[in-house]
Amino acid sequence: MHARDCVPSRCSPLVTKSGGVRRWPAIAWSARARGARGSATAVRSPRNRRQPHTHPRASLPHIARELRASHGTSPCASATRARAPPGAITRVPPRIEPLHRTAVDYDVASMAWAAPAALQARQRRRLQALLASAAAHSRIYAGRLRGVDPAKAKLADIEPVTKAHLMRHFGDWVTDPRLSLAALRRFTADPARVGQTCLDRYIVWSSSGSSGEPALFVQDAHALAVYDALEALRRAPLRPPWQWLAAGGAGERFAFVGATDGHFASNVTLERLRRLVPGFAAALRGFSFLLPQAELAAQLERFEPTVLATYPTCALMLAEQARAGRLHIAPREIWTGGETLTPAMRQRVEASFGCRIGNNYGASEFLAIATDCRHGRLHVNEDWVILEPVDRHLAPVRDGQAGHTTLLTNLANQVQPLIRYDLGDRIALHREPCPCGAPTAWLEVDGRSDDLLTLRDAQQHAVRLSPLALTTVLEDGAGVFTFQLEQTGDAALLLRLADGVNAGRAALARARVALHRYLRDQGLANAAVEIVHGVPLAPGAGGKMRRIIGLQRNPASTAGTAKRAPPR
Repeated sequence: MHARDCVPSRCSPLVTKSGGVRRWPAIAWSARARGARGSATAVRSPRNRRQPHTHPRASLPHIARELRASHGTSPCASATRARAPPGAITRVPPRIEPLHRTAVDYDVASMAWAAPAALQARQRRRLQALLASAAAHSRIYAGRLRGVDPAKAKLADIEPVTKAHLMRHFGDWVTDPRLSLAALRRFTADPARVGQTCLDRYIVWSSSGSSGEPALFVQDAHALAVYDALEALRRAPLRPPWQWLAAGGAGERFAFVGATDGHFASNVTLERLRRLVPGFAAALRGFSFLLPQAELAAQLERFEPTVLATYPTCALMLAEQARAGRLHIAPREIWTGGETLTPAMRQRVEASFGCRIGNNYGASEFLAIATDCRHGRLHVNEDWVILEPVDRHLAPVRDGQAGHTTLLTNLANQVQPLIRYDLGDRIALHREPCPCGAPTAWLEVDGRSDDLLTLRDAQQHAVRLSPLALTTVLEDGAGVFTFQLEQTGDAALLLRLADGVNAGRAALARARVALHRYLRDQGLANAAVEIVHGVPLAPGAGGKMRRIIGLQRNPASTAGTAKRAPPR
């Protein structure tokens, strides 16, 4: 999973590009105050009775209601009009019956503090429904689940699956035969279609290519309703509720700093929310982390965000800008996701901006995997997603031990089933009780450990570069996906490309042009870039390859006799 796939929120949506979303709770307060279109169709949710262990947000009105209620017709409404042709694109967000949406909201809120046995029962019931649906409608899973009784099946007995295998057999994977990979590729190649709907009922986003070519993920209205509810109702509040309620959220401005150009989960989620609540669009903006830092700072200062959503390394980069007096904003809370947020990073960012951080963990495959509590622990939404940390032989590891990879099962999405899907992240699951009292397991993520680079410009001023921005430049600007970029001096970078990456010379030329353009935009025209190709890329600790390596943590060079492109 790549950080850009998530949209930081808690998200998430944030979550990775991330995420998407599942993020941006509390937007509906402002939407209601501003009279956003479609709020009249909102359905009042059942009043929650106060219980001894009610979640702080569970008893509040559904803060994401307008986001998902702006269009209240049924997913089957298309049956009453001409059916959209395969690959058709529409501007209307996916629809879900208001009563069903309310049921999802109520379920997510009421199960936040349910007993472990109740959570396991929900998880088991949803797993049985997923297995039955996949066996009946997905040709890939029909073969894998042949002879399996969903009511008696053990998840561990089902063969794991990889992203590469599913994408090679996309038509056999999805349960709606109208979903064509070729049409979806054309759709996601068009930036004008970000946030639009396919076949009048699906939202589509792409993952990054951190483990090869990008994948495509299709979400129906039910899955989106689950992600939104998890984001809105299970994140720990960073401010007292009355600060949101005092003026209905009026005056709140949400800024997302990240990858804003592609069909990544974060960007798709951003545009989806803008379409769902048009009256609120002006208060919800995305800012590209590829902008020159002075221009990014100027744009953020003009917008004056009260909520800042971004990745941990981007938050740290902005915090250093603020400390240096080059950024003057005063967010009231910050949402991060998509990367590891260390305690030191959290402390530095919170001290710089004088507000609290809410962190999350999500992926393109499931936007709202886990949200942090007030003790900083990421609690898994176990009633909607199953995580299995496994060793390199795909055998389960003991509680508290980080696996070689993680198998994910998405219980919310039946149009594109994910059952024991190799996510690629290394996590450790902990079952011991958390001081916050939440009944769910909490996790630690060992991954996304790329470094924030600090280079020196011609005047010896420090310029910090986000690893996600550098990754975006190489993936999106150069079409290079298998690489390591290492800082070798105050103004020197070494880019290693794997054997056979995109026919050598063409990849070298694209990578050189893209990197030099980005460095020049950041005021680093003095930086030297050396490119090496035809070398094996060394994995980091635990076998997960680090792609952006800072000066303080350089491994011994493995260039050897590799073919070199002259630096420029």
